[in-house]
Amino acid sequence: MTLTYKIKDFTANGDNVLVGFQITDDSDGNLFLIDKTVEKGSKTDNKIIEEAQAAAQPEIDDWVTQKMNIGKTWDPTSKTLDS
Repeated sequence: MTLTYKIKDFTANGDNVLVGFQITDDSDGNLFLIDKTVEKGSKTDNKIIEEAQAAAQPEIDDWVTQKMNIGKTWDPTSKTLDS
């Protein structure tokens, strides 16, 4: 599974920046949208995006985990899951 991260929002709001991601699972085209707010300070845009992505990563990982068994076949005789 390959994920593509696109920035969908990058909006300053006072001392904070809202960073929105559109994550696409390239294997099936499914999308996951998530926003995170990061304190701007004197950070570069790359650093702000890096921090927002790190804050979003646990939820992205949960999304990936939830999709792992979708579309697989369960064999009740052998009690195995086939892709």
